[in-house]
Amino acid sequence: MDEKRHDPTARDNVKSGVSRKITGKELEPQEELRVQISTLVEILDRKGILNKKEYQRTVSMRLHETSKALAFEGIKEEL
Repeated sequence: MDEKRHDPTARDNVKSGVSRKITGKELEPQEELRVQISTLVEILDRKGILNKKEYQRTVSMRLHETSKALAFEGIKEEL
């Protein structure tokens, strides 16, 4: 009788609900996080838990505020 050998990492991935089988180019962690967040937002929007347009406006505003704050810190350091 042949015993089937199981990859312990594959079993762990199945338990967590995340398949790690890569069929294309390996994604950078930032790219993977971007995809995960956009997918989560789409699911929450579809379920009526979140308004996608409002979320995008809020994120844009926060990114702008953060960018400005970092720019001011850079100017302050130069002075």
